[in-house]
Amino acid sequence: MKKIEQTARVILNALDCPDGELSILIVDDPQIEELNKEYLNRCGPANVISFPMQEGKFSNVTPHLLGDVVISIETAQREGETAGISTEERFTQLLVHGILHLFGYDHEKSEREAEEMEKKSDELLNKTP
Repeated sequence: MKKIEQTARVILNALDCPDGELSILIVDDPQIEELNKEYLNRCGPANVISFPMQEGKFSNVTPHLLGDVVISIETAQREGETAGISTEERFTQLLVHGILHLFGYDHEKSEREAEEMEKKSDELLNKTP
């Protein structure tokens, strides 16, 4: 857990948000599938889901609270095996991806935004321990 906390801190510092707070929830596929269905109306397990707290009319109540990142460790393990990388490396990729969503990055709206998010993700991954 200490390594995950350290990695998240490196990412937040690189995003010029050293005081940012977030929750990281590590779940299995059935748990993330339930969240995916309930909150995003999508079927099946996702690898990572982010719940930003800096949006909406109450976002100023806790300005340092960025939101929640939920990662399926089972999906991270499968995707890591498929990509020929460790579960830890895939988990870090998903953590970066989830945190970028908390900062408003989105890869689903347009090709340009997807490229921008991928570039930022690569930049942050090069800084992680």
